[in-house]
Amino acid sequence: MITKEEFIALYQQKITRRGADKLLDWMGKADFFTAPASTRYHLSCKGGLMEHSVHVYQRLTRLVAAEYPDGSPYSEETLAVAGLLHDLCKVNFYKEDTRNVKENGVWVQKPYYTVDEQIPYGHGEKSVFIIERFMRLSLEEAIAIRFHMGGFTTAPADQSVSAAFEKVPLAVLLHLADLQASYLDETRE
Repeated sequence: MITKEEFIALYQQKITRRGADKLLDWMGKADFFTAPASTRYHLSCKGGLMEHSVHVYQRLTRLVAAEYPDGSPYSEETLAVAGLLHDLCKVNFYKEDTRNVKENGVWVQKPYYTVDEQIPYGHGEKSVFIIERFMRLSLEEAIAIRFHMGGFTTAPADQSVSAAFEKVPLAVLLHLADLQASYLDETRE
């Protein structure tokens, strides 16, 4: 389990560009540190989003090291920005509710998460939008974050995912890191 203090220390060590402190402050005032990563799949628990973000960052740094054994073309800051911030679109996105569930023949109320989308702007697009309100992204960072879901959130006829993956290897690596974290590292409910 990753603590809020560990996340903040990692963030402040790796992300130092202008505006990073303001973004971190916004994350703290919002529900980043308590939000789930999903409604019922990977890390659908308090703090799941923060933990998922660290897992993706860890996977991304390992993938980049393996892909570029002679030295990464990406700075530590770029990897931290992409990995730690790729899912900011999920901040203030999930709400807790309850539903009736039958347990041992008795109906009981159980908590669960539901989606309450306030900014219907797209998944990766929304993360880029939020980050850019506070600090500048490089074009590679923005493309990687925008396309970190691969084909999972785009229309089948949309060829931009393929073009992004061909032009920006960081986008492919972030997508793979997100998949690995979600399906290999994190529990499913």
